[in-house]
Amino acid sequence: MVDFRLLLAVAFGILLNPLNSSMIAVALSRLQEEYSLSFADSAWLISTYYLASAIGQPIMGKLSDSLGQKRLFIIGLSLVAAASMLAPLSPSFGWLIAFRIIQAIGSSTLYPAGMSAVRKAITKKQAQAFSFLSIFASTSAALGPSIGGFLIHYGDWPAIFLINFPFIIASFLLALKAFPKDETADKKTSFPDPAGIVLFSSSIISMLLFLLSLDGNVNWWMLAWCSASIAAFCFLENKMKHPFIDVRSLRSNTKAALVYVRFILVNVLFYSLFFGVPSYLQHVHGYESGLTGIVMLSVAGFGVVVSPIAARWIDRTDSSEPAIIAGAVFAITGTLLLLTVNNQSAPISIFLILSLLGCSNGFSSLGLQTALFRSVAPQDTGAASGLFMTSRYLGTILSSCLLGIIFKDQITTEQFHIVAVLGAGISSAVLLLTFFSSSREASLIQTSEFRR
Repeated sequence: MVDFRLLLAVAFGILLNPLNSSMIAVALSRLQEEYSLSFADSAWLISTYYLASAIGQPIMGKLSDSLGQKRLFIIGLSLVAAASMLAPLSPSFGWLIAFRIIQAIGSSTLYPAGMSAVRKAITKKQAQAFSFLSIFASTSAALGPSIGGFLIHYGDWPAIFLINFPFIIASFLLALKAFPKDETADKKTSFPDPAGIVLFSSSIISMLLFLLSLDGNVNWWMLAWCSASIAAFCFLENKMKHPFIDVRSLRSNTKAALVYVRFILVNVLFYSLFFGVPSYLQHVHGYESGLTGIVMLSVAGFGVVVSPIAARWIDRTDSSEPAIIAGAVFAITGTLLLLTVNNQSAPISIFLILSLLGCSNGFSSLGLQTALFRSVAPQDTGAASGLFMTSRYLGTILSSCLLGIIFKDQITTEQFHIVAVLGAGISSAVLLLTFFSSSREASLIQTSEFRR
């Protein structure tokens, strides 16, 4: 019997990270006025949030596996509450960034801890449970700019922090009642190795700085530093008894590793469109923000519609691969159809094309999430969930760098078509990797049966 109190507790918690990562976009101009900032300065509110989330997700996932999901979930909600309360009182822009980082770390705890609790408590029809949760996460990300615009219009920028409290309170009360009781923590393995965390953080930060430099003077020193950090990280984690990220397991568990790679690619495509299409529609087609928002709702709306369909398909076939293949096919079709978009294209035609990409995201995200959980042991769900979300943020970072390079000087239909072509290539790579993963798994099964 599914405990909907548990699902709602996790749902209200996990929507906080995507909601706060997207709401801030419409507040940047107001914050520039408040703190006398340039656009480049204010953009640090977005990049530091993504960076903290990318680093924080696997750390908090590892801690939830060792310290307990309920305990970490409550701590995460408390951190988000404290940051949301203090952010409107920030005496300077530096303090606001600090509170945003705390908010990102707290919200990064909620997804891996929540998913571990759901997987522990719900053993049948898990895909449908994950579908329910993915609707909250994807919808909050898509509706974030619209919600943020409404809140700023009527309550100024502090309202985008205060809006978190109804979700925090509801999630907190439900979690106290519905979360499975934590087991006794193992003191020897409660905290990940600090050296691994430092090297992992160094790798992410140096990679971001290198990618951000590609549209100007390329910082090759950052690439060298990133490569050295990754090499040192893999060497260290390979020797650790209790590693922060088990690289030995990733080498042996090819299926899980391929899930992470495909999820990075899926999110490079999704966020390239999520951030690129609105800019294209407003600059080239002259759409107002309201019409742009309506057109972009096709991506979120059809993703929500498709998720329960994908969940029933996965549960019925007991395989996530067909859903992932369907997502890749929808993505290839949608990105190729974007090549037909020109300066005279009607909003309805763009809406219908984007709806195919919304279907793609619904199939792909849920399929890959289910594939991951079926390829890792239950006790490693938190760590795996953390890496899964880190893959999402790596895709987000890569997409922003990609758009920065393509749309560097000005936004035109020709440049938009370049994004579409790259999107078709990325989708084709996801499709090929899915076929490779399926064939490899079938080969391993046949080899195992032969040995028996």
